[in-house]
Amino acid sequence: MSHTVVTTTTTTTSSSGGGFLNLGYTRSGQGLLKIAQLVALLIAFLCVYCARGWTDYSAFRYFEVVTLWFLIAFLIFYLMYVFRLQSKIPCINWTMTEFLHYGVGTILVFIASVVAAVKNGGVSELVAGSVFGFIATFLLAVSIWTSYKVTCGSQPTSASV
Repeated sequence: MSHTVVTTTTTTTSSSGGGFLNLGYTRSGQGLLKIAQLVALLIAFLCVYCARGWTDYSAFRYFEVVTLWFLIAFLIFYLMYVFRLQSKIPCINWTMTEFLHYGVGTILVFIASVVAAVKNGGVSELVAGSVFGFIATFLLAVSIWTSYKVTCGSQPTSASV
C-alpha cells in the first residue's frame, strides 16, 4: 500500500513601508538630515536671492548657483530614496555617489559661505544667507561622516585557515 502525503507551506513576509514609497526613510536619521540640509540650502538661497543692495554681483551669483545646484542634487537623492529608485539602477554605487556629492557640496558651499560672509557689506539678508550657508555646510559635513562610516567603515573580515 502506498500513501501520498502532500504538505503545503505558506510563507508570508512583510516589510515596513513596503510598496512604492519608502516612508520609513522620511523618519530615519538620514532622511531627517537630508530634509534639514534642503531647508538650510533653500533658506540660504532665498536670503541672497531676495536681498537688495548686493555689494559684489559675481560673489553672490556664485553663492546662488552653488546653493541652488546642491539643493536640486540633494532633493533628487532624497526623492530617489523615498521612491526606492536606487534599487532600480543597481549598476551605480549610490552610497559612493552620494558620498562624493556630499564632499564636493561641503567644499563648495563652505567657499560660497565664506565669500558671502566677507562681501556682505552689512546687508542683513546677505548675512543671514551666509549664516544658513554655514549651517548647510555643517549638515553636509555630518552627512559626509555618516556616509563615510557606511562606505568605508569597518568591513567584516574572515580569516582563512
